[in-house]
Amino acid sequence: MAKLSDPITVLSGIGPAKAKQFAALNIFTLEDLICHFPRAYEDRTRLIPIEKLETDCPACFKATVMNTPRTAHIRKGLDLTKVQVADHTERLNLTFFNNKYAASQLQYGKEYIFYGAVSGDFIGYSMTNPIFETPDSAPLTTRRVLPIYPLTAGLSNNAVLKAVRQALALCDPPAEILPPELRQQYGILPAERAYQAIHEPASMQEAELAKKRLIFEEFFIFSAGLALIRASRAEKRTAPYVNRDLTPFYNALPFRLTNAQQRAIDDLCGDLFRGTPMNRLVQGDVGSGKTMVAAAAAYLAVKNGHQAALMVPTEILAEQHYATLSKLLTPLGITVCLLTGSLTPKQKRQVRESIEAGQTDLVIGTHALVSEATVFFDLGLVITDEQHRFGVDQRSRLSAKGSDPHLLVMSATPIPRTLALIMYGDLEVTVLDELPPGREPVDTFLVNESYRARINAFIRRHVSEGHQCYVVCPAVEENGELDLKAAETWAETLQKTVFPDLRVALLHGQMKGADKDAVMTAFARQEADVLVATTVIEVGVDVPNATLMVIEDADRFGLSQLHQLRGRVGRGKAKSYCILTSHNKNPETLQRLKAFCKTTDGFRIAEEDLRLRGPGDFFGSRQSGLPVFRVANLNLDLQTLKTAQEASVQWIERYGTSDTPEAEALRRRIAELFRRAQGTMN
Repeated sequence: MAKLSDPITVLSGIGPAKAKQFAALNIFTLEDLICHFPRAYEDRTRLIPIEKLETDCPACFKATVMNTPRTAHIRKGLDLTKVQVADHTERLNLTFFNNKYAASQLQYGKEYIFYGAVSGDFIGYSMTNPIFETPDSAPLTTRRVLPIYPLTAGLSNNAVLKAVRQALALCDPPAEILPPELRQQYGILPAERAYQAIHEPASMQEAELAKKRLIFEEFFIFSAGLALIRASRAEKRTAPYVNRDLTPFYNALPFRLTNAQQRAIDDLCGDLFRGTPMNRLVQGDVGSGKTMVAAAAAYLAVKNGHQAALMVPTEILAEQHYATLSKLLTPLGITVCLLTGSLTPKQKRQVRESIEAGQTDLVIGTHALVSEATVFFDLGLVITDEQHRFGVDQRSRLSAKGSDPHLLVMSATPIPRTLALIMYGDLEVTVLDELPPGREPVDTFLVNESYRARINAFIRRHVSEGHQCYVVCPAVEENGELDLKAAETWAETLQKTVFPDLRVALLHGQMKGADKDAVMTAFARQEADVLVATTVIEVGVDVPNATLMVIEDADRFGLSQLHQLRGRVGRGKAKSYCILTSHNKNPETLQRLKAFCKTTDGFRIAEEDLRLRGPGDFFGSRQSGLPVFRVANLNLDLQTLKTAQEASVQWIERYGTSDTPEAEALRRRIAELFRRAQGTMN
């Protein structure tokens, strides 16, 4: 017997060249191959009489060869083989292109099983390039439910099929991880049968049962892994904070906290005074006041003798937080410093020396915080803002600079609870579901190109009133294949043709970091009237003077992304507006955009976006850290996820510390799943 860890080159017919093709599918070992699950199935078990075959509908039929196949050389590189077959109902002409195998194997008077689709023309019905096997051969491509695999260039479905069949014959499938009583409770197939049936099902029903088991298994492994992480963290001990007095902090605030902010701070206090490391996600819409919640946590950390670190994805955001928090906390005796990549070497050295010596209480920075050169005196609290911009690895590397520090994760992207369970299942969740008083909702409208003159007039009116405008485009530069507004071209058009008397600036992701920061800073200082940008502004500096957001080709964005972009305006006292433009006439697309115009509830929008686009697209290509599920689909299998989470809780309570074969196998599978998830982030 072979081992699951053996390379696929132990299989017959797989040499270095073929192994390279499999590697493109991340298949290196026999286990990888056995866990390369079909994406669909074709039911080829039913044999249809020739007279019942339907045009363009592939089907299996049994027929006898009625003449000797004849091959004609049409031209260089094109040979045509023709043969006639028949059953008791009808005759059918078959044509094969460049198929020497068919010409040599099909014999007059013998019976074969064929699979293909008939096509009709003025001459009659025929079939081109059908697959065929003899009735006494093993059913490889006919008379079976055929799995259809994800493929890559040069690798056929048949090649994957043969390799999987060999692997299943050579070694046992992955070990059973689910105890018998749990399988019985949830109607789950045993592992050995499920792994066999997913690749070689006897029926479509068996394929569905196998898929159900493997979806449940993946969710169960992930949920159990998160439960073990939570359990291990619950066992950790840290000195509970003793100074609970937030009165000076509250008195220093220039406004009154919302009820939601106060509830969030109460949650944090409960964590910080408990004696175990805090692991909490605070999420809420743009403007819901997460920064003040973080400030309260930092205040408590410092007043209890520790340092705090706030990591953000951009230098502009770091500078914005530094300006806000230093103004608030410095009068309270807290030393705040800024650490970003654009500081001079001398400035970085001075800041880092201050941090290491314990002279800095709160440091705000970008990825520079996780650099090996940054050493903390006593890091007691780690805060990450716009968490979806960071991988789990960066979060962990910053936390490793302290001794089990408290962790506060913040996200301005409203995350559906289902997705939050997947992304942050190891964290407690607090939701800020209330905006500070005085914040007016942003009025949103959907228009087409016929409104262009009115849009331009609306932009000019806002600028004339002393305000600024964003114009967001889905592309950086023009693409001949896609009819999309490109930021570079549109900015030039607006500046030279439409608004020659206004100051139009351009910002996109392909610009150098320093150039992007300079443009955004200039806009924040009101040195530009109109900023034409890509989604790079989705997380940016706070510009209260910006009152109008125009999003071109809005149908090209997800709802959550549109909501984030809309959140760039409405941050001041003046009434703000968002205009979506689209020339897409698809009814579903228009309905989606119209629904977006009617609500400013980020969580409702996020739930709808998850339903429509799925978690892979939820944050766009930037997102990292989602588990690498091989067969489970978060769009379709949410109920199974919930069931698996319930089952994992039962398992932890009963088997969490046991040494049964199932428990040992599950621990190995948990480690493997998280290793693969980590691999997608690096």
